Amino acid sequence: MKFSIIGRRYWFFALSLLIILPGLFSIVTQGFNLGIDFTGGTLFDLKFAKPVTVSQVRDVLKDHKLENSVIQLAAAEKTDASPNVFIRTHVLSETERKAVMDDFTAKIGKYDIMRIEKVGATIGSEMAREAIIALVLSWLVIIAYVSYRFEYRFGVSGIIALIHDVFVVLGIFSILQKEIDASFVAALLTIVGYSINDTIVIFDRIRENMKSMKKGETLGEMVDRSIWQTMARSIYTVLTVLFATGALFFLGGDTTKNFSLALLIGFTSGMYSSIFNASPIWFMWKERDERKRLAHRTRPA
Repeated sequence: MKFSIIGRRYWFFALSLLIILPGLFSIVTQGFNLGIDFTGGTLFDLKFAKPVTVSQVRDVLKDHKLENSVIQLAAAEKTDASPNVFIRTHVLSETERKAVMDDFTAKIGKYDIMRIEKVGATIGSEMAREAIIALVLSWLVIIAYVSYRFEYRFGVSGIIALIHDVFVVLGIFSILQKEIDASFVAALLTIVGYSINDTIVIFDRIRENMKSMKKGETLGEMVDRSIWQTMARSIYTVLTVLFATGALFFLGGDTTKNFSLALLIGFTSGMYSSIFNASPIWFMWKERDERKRLAHRTRPA
């Protein structure tokens, strides 16, 4: 049975707040678990006596809670193993570094140290700034495009829904203290692109139905009809994407866990905000402007 989404819009807004507010509280109180891309770290450039695999190196690092470290193998004849290994972890003390190196010797074998050094967080702060700039620029471009294609109310309403999705992902990652790295930024930009695509589909149907509103149909009823006409498409699309992303999360390696988790949260939030936030926001704005226009026309001269 179809119900009125517009009629229950405040319930959906309240649900969004219930999800976002705990995340905002967590962001303010405990912040984020920033990865080495943002905070700097310790770099290991090692050459083992025999070729090693990424999984071998990561198994050793797991014992020191460093399984999320970046591990790269130098080019070799065998693509899955190489004696030359580049490792990047968070900043380690002298004691922690010695413990890791001793474990490498005991569990993998002898190696030569090509380079070990610490990297500061200067590059990380630049990356964080560039990530924020990239997000804001993407929002501005989307507003400009949607305003040109539709109208400015659609553009701004769509961006509010995108901001909702970004804060949902940021809040949950802060609550869970999942590590945020460069791939997380890529996930956010992917979520923005996916979410606005779903929102534009609904906006396009609203625009089409505005040209042929049924006799006696109100604006709210027309928006409800438009949302329900695209509901099946929105659900089928997000389920298809979630199946693929879920496979990446559950079957992929450790290095893709946080990336795929961000996508899972963001795609789900994107579907919700496209259906239950963006269109109701546009409706409220449009209805308010229509009331002002009618009041101005009926005002005595």
